[in-house]
Amino acid sequence: MNLRGIVAVSGRPGLFKLVGQNKVGYILEGLDAQKTKVVANITNTKLASLEDITVYGEEDEIKLADIFAKISEKGSTPDVKSDLRPFFLEVAPGHDQEKVYASDMKKIVTWYNLLKDLPLFTEDTPETPGSPAEVKLAEEKVAADKKTKSTATKSAGSAKATTKTSAPAKKASMTSKKGV
Repeated sequence: MNLRGIVAVSGRPGLFKLVGQNKVGYILEGLDAQKTKVVANITNTKLASLEDITVYGEEDEIKLADIFAKISEKGSTPDVKSDLRPFFLEVAPGHDQEKVYASDMKKIVTWYNLLKDLPLFTEDTPETPGSPAEVKLAEEKVAADKKTKSTATKSAGSAKATTKTSAPAKKASMTSKKGV
């Protein structure tokens, strides 16, 4: 199952595919039928990659991809409005029942229902660092970080140079000319 590039956005329902990045934020495409494109602002939007999401376990954390695989083996999912605790005990045995809330289970089942018909659901996870867009994003981010650091050091160096060449400050006189 290839979950690379699929993200959940804080404050927005559904799932999105990471398409690219611009100066303002990340360019995302909705996985629903409308295929809407959204720009998620970098400064105030949180993205969570489905590839990195885990569920609290009693011993070890359980990867979301493993839970999706077990749901797929089971074949069907219950209604999201019903009690999901018994179903979730079957597909994610060993999850921490105190830390995993009903809303988390509902979200995971909803995500599964969105992804099950997509071709990426049957793909294997690639060993490469990511899709061309993701690789380009990572390279641009590294280049931008280097550029920011180099311009910061250059501007700091030029600030020091201007202070060295400027005229010394005049000493202020504490007495007035008319007398005290």
